[in-house]
Amino acid sequence: MQLLFAQSPAAFIAVALLLGLLIGSFLNVVIWRLPKMLERDWRAQCAELTINGQTTTVAASETFNLIRPRSACPACHTPIKAWHNIPVLSWLLLRGRCAHCQTAISARYPLVEALTGLLTALVAWKFGYGLPALGAMLITWFLIALTCIDLDHQLLPDSLTLPLLWLGLLASLTFHGVGSASLPVDPRSAIIGAAAGYLSLWSVYQLFKLATGKEGMGYGDFKLLAALGAWLGWQMLLPIVLISAAVGAVTGIALIALAGRGRATPIPFGPFLSAAGWLTLMWGPEGVARYLGLFQH
Repeated sequence: MQLLFAQSPAAFIAVALLLGLLIGSFLNVVIWRLPKMLERDWRAQCAELTINGQTTTVAASETFNLIRPRSACPACHTPIKAWHNIPVLSWLLLRGRCAHCQTAISARYPLVEALTGLLTALVAWKFGYGLPALGAMLITWFLIALTCIDLDHQLLPDSLTLPLLWLGLLASLTFHGVGSASLPVDPRSAIIGAAAGYLSLWSVYQLFKLATGKEGMGYGDFKLLAALGAWLGWQMLLPIVLISAAVGAVTGIALIALAGRGRATPIPFGPFLSAAGWLTLMWGPEGVARYLGLFQH
């Protein structure tokens, strides 16, 4: 199988597409359940009351995680059968409705699955069969989940940003230099990238808060940029920040001008960081090399 993928890029891209569709189905679960899991944890912590020096704990509720209970229709709560959960295809065959109660199912589910499949296939095309492709796929899947959660809840969970950060650092120590791999970067670039990524946005946050008395972004943004720095190296931080800031500014202006949103309405920055990080992952080194080439001779 490995020989087939190494000799046939088309086969590897096709398998990556199918794998991406399956992962996209799981990402839909993560996007919907993880914020609810965090909210349940927060409520459980708040339910611990200290009375007369004694701690009273509310009884734990039913199990709710990424595996249990089974996926079900949000309207009638009928468990979704396996053949009704085939990525994209089932939604199309069911015409976007629950098979049991005919309640409309959001088109976002197949869109996330299709997007994950497409981006995974693009990663396979770009990197070819090998460890760099696996690392790039992991980054892609994390960024899709983080983008959707931030759009829904203005939240970048530590349970996603921190594993992405540590995986980048560990990959730089374990796999850098294996063959001709350009991903992950060397440990020095990864460590500096993680530290500089966090400190750069943290500094902007502190300066903005000092000047305006308001918080311009959340700590999750710092951790996400640190994770991208760990995977891509400190050299890619400036392109990521510039691209995300430019796209974020244009989007903010468009929302104010076209959608009538007020200037005080918060806009999550995580999706812009994620998009800029993915573009830099795919084409950042080539873009930086071409830019620097303009100043040679």
